[in-house]
Amino acid sequence: MLEFPTWKKLWYWGLTLAVAAAALPSLFSVSGLPWPSALPNPQVSLGLDLAGGSHILLEANEKQVAQQRLENMEESVRGRFKLAKPRIRIGDISSAGGRLSFLLKDPSQVDAAREEILPLTTGAGLTGQRDWDIAVEDGSRFVLTPTREGLAQAVSNAMDSAIEVIRKRIDALGTREPTIIRQGENRIVVQVPGLDDPTALKELLGKTAKLEFKLVDETAAPNDVKQGIAPPGDEIVPWADPNAPGSGGVPVIAVKRLGGIKGDQLTNAKQAFDSRNNTPVVSITFDQQGGAKFAKLTSENVNKRFAIILDGKVLSAPSINEPILGGSAQIQGSFSVQSATQLAIALRSGALPVDLTVVEERTVGPDLGADSIRKGLIAMGVGSGLVVLLMIAVYGRFGIYATIALIFNLMMILGVMAVMGTTLTLPGLAGFVLTIGAAVDANVLIYERMREERKKGRRVIAAVENGYKEASRAIYDANITNFIAGVLLFAFGSGPVRGFAVVLIIGLFTSVFTGVTLTRMWVADWLRKARPTELNV
Repeated sequence: MLEFPTWKKLWYWGLTLAVAAAALPSLFSVSGLPWPSALPNPQVSLGLDLAGGSHILLEANEKQVAQQRLENMEESVRGRFKLAKPRIRIGDISSAGGRLSFLLKDPSQVDAAREEILPLTTGAGLTGQRDWDIAVEDGSRFVLTPTREGLAQAVSNAMDSAIEVIRKRIDALGTREPTIIRQGENRIVVQVPGLDDPTALKELLGKTAKLEFKLVDETAAPNDVKQGIAPPGDEIVPWADPNAPGSGGVPVIAVKRLGGIKGDQLTNAKQAFDSRNNTPVVSITFDQQGGAKFAKLTSENVNKRFAIILDGKVLSAPSINEPILGGSAQIQGSFSVQSATQLAIALRSGALPVDLTVVEERTVGPDLGADSIRKGLIAMGVGSGLVVLLMIAVYGRFGIYATIALIFNLMMILGVMAVMGTTLTLPGLAGFVLTIGAAVDANVLIYERMREERKKGRRVIAAVENGYKEASRAIYDANITNFIAGVLLFAFGSGPVRGFAVVLIIGLFTSVFTGVTLTRMWVADWLRKARPTELNV
């Protein structure tokens, strides 16, 4: 157990120095010293509580989720009834009162209609309930009512999707290590370290980026449209710019409610310039399926107008002069280069499944973080000094080995965090202080076991070998238990709790490596060279 061939020594020293060296850029940064630009520069990112930054609390509109479910169910019912054989004909569908109701024109098709509707309903998670209740009234009227469990499941899915969209948008801004966590049923907390001005971020996160292409109803009476009266099957949508070309000075427009194309099938969106007038536009590209739908829409409606709708407002309503078959198009509006870029980012990262409103916003200054870092470094320095003095006073030479191992341990933790790109939070800093005390536990167990072996009359080499061998069992058992606790903290915790768990888990591996493997190698070298007859431990 004390045999260390040359190749193993080189491997251990190479690994130790390489990982420890990865911590140097972070140490230089904290000390305010310049780091050579020609060298790799992995650094540990500081969390919001240490570096300052922006904190935004977003709230989802649950009523919008319910309305979207009604619209999606209506479109699905119409589509399935249209493709049924024989075709199932129905009257106008009503969504009044949060329920979907319609009357069958042929009451004998009740069973067939139910068979078409049933696949559109599913179980609401693990509740044992379905997401829609289906009832038949007066022999031919269907009433579809969303269940409470189904709505809760829909809101939960929308929030999960919203978190992913927000993460993509923040990453597109180039901001490092944001904290995005769900709070309660319909709120999301966004914390971005190092961001002093949250205006651009707030505008980007508040943009739903729900893009739709819908046909304009040219037959709608202008006077009715002005008064907000929509013909059957239409909806009234306001213009984003009432003076936009094609608006005719009317602030609203009537479009077909169903049958359009949604922007969830985009593969790319980027800011560009219109070749005709050099104004900023957003160039979009559909995937194969979306491109086919867009080509069909434009082919079947040549010389008609279609409205480009973003977040419930019409950007433009151009005429379809010829089929658009390439799967790409341009979105025009009163854009600046910055607003077109932000829209492209929002479209590229996907539309938010639900509107999010900023209900709380605050900027955390770096002063508190600097004070926390200073006090944390003082605590680490005092703790380290006391541990070093105690170990050297009690164990002599072996205490020096434990001290050197402790220094390498802290360097390696920082190095691993820098290479992995993890974030150091205030709880993580507390984890460092805790690691200092816990890191020498392994050495204490080993050295006390060596003392016991010497008291039993064993020779020096046998006492050292048995000390490492027997103590290692308890060390591994304790660290496995701590590892399980750290994994659970990381899996079920959020934000600062995860920061503590990261330092804890990394520290477990580096502590065992430095406190057991490296010290054993150093002790073995000393025994081979000094050949001591007594063990002063």
